[in-house]
Amino acid sequence: MADSQKLEKYLELDQGGNVQVMYVWIDGTGENLRCKTKTMNFEPKRPEDCPIWNFDGSSTGQASGKNSDVYLHPVALFADPFRRGPNKLLLCETYDFDKKPTESNCRKSCKEVMEKVKDAHPWFGIEQEYTLLDTSNHPYGWPESGYPAPQGPYYCGVGAGKVMGRNIVEAHYRACMYAGIKIAGSNAEVMPSQWEYQVGPCEGIEMGDHLWMSRYILLRVAEEFGICVTFDPKPIPGDWNGAGAHTNFSTISMREKGGLTHIYKAIEKLSKMHDLHIKSYDPKDGLDNKRRLTGRHETADINTFSSGVANRGASVRIPRQCAEDGHGYLEDRRPAANADPYKVTERVARTVCDVSN
Repeated sequence: MADSQKLEKYLELDQGGNVQVMYVWIDGTGENLRCKTKTMNFEPKRPEDCPIWNFDGSSTGQASGKNSDVYLHPVALFADPFRRGPNKLLLCETYDFDKKPTESNCRKSCKEVMEKVKDAHPWFGIEQEYTLLDTSNHPYGWPESGYPAPQGPYYCGVGAGKVMGRNIVEAHYRACMYAGIKIAGSNAEVMPSQWEYQVGPCEGIEMGDHLWMSRYILLRVAEEFGICVTFDPKPIPGDWNGAGAHTNFSTISMREKGGLTHIYKAIEKLSKMHDLHIKSYDPKDGLDNKRRLTGRHETADINTFSSGVANRGASVRIPRQCAEDGHGYLEDRRPAANADPYKVTERVARTVCDVSN
């Protein structure tokens, strides 16, 4: 009997009126997620219903061993697609003993900015690319030695030899829908064993909340299949596409009739803050993204800002349909796949909506 079948009979047991709440948070790397479960004697309906909890920050790169308690403040609640029933996934912010946000807690400042720009109704959609690996960190489905055929047949591909890991993709998609994540679609990407899913449109702080939880769900799903996930922006050196988190953005003025003028004004503002944005678009202040943004493989060069209609080699792209309609959104193609969506969306909102740094 498969392990999943063995587990299922236990998950069907009555919970005795109790609920399991999985607390999820970002650790000290700013990239990785951690989690642990609390039993509650009622079903929470809002994050505020859940108590503040704590964990050993010295084991997650967020505190010293001499003062190791870090506090989990509940901020976003989702249905749990793994335990199901009344059980929940709970996204949390992390705070030090003195009630200051930890260094990896980028949500607090993001939320403050989103409150300042709320009248602009900022909408975001993020295209999350990732790569599947086996447990030896070899690209899933690739030959044990050598390389697969060059890129070409894999993007939105169909059929054995063209796509690897579709079961994980389908399971993740359905699990996100169950959880209440605003997942908008998925597709196979240009490099074999590389995939993308899209989250949005989300307004304000919701974008970061939904994307982080979608990443958690992806990691859990892949874990059950015995497969690893990497968000590294250039997982395979050489003539292979990297992985980004292309960020679609609009304000209400950009979405309404005549909005193309506001889109071009936004791009002009983005062009003047290019270096600052690059530092916000991966966890290592641009060093990770430097391997990806080379001017090749559908990217712009990291050192030069560019824009254009339907140009996937530009820093910022205006979709063809938006240019023809005269309104819509822009796509910032610079963020890396491992970028913190709170930092990305805060930086975009600050620049376009004129919020001081």
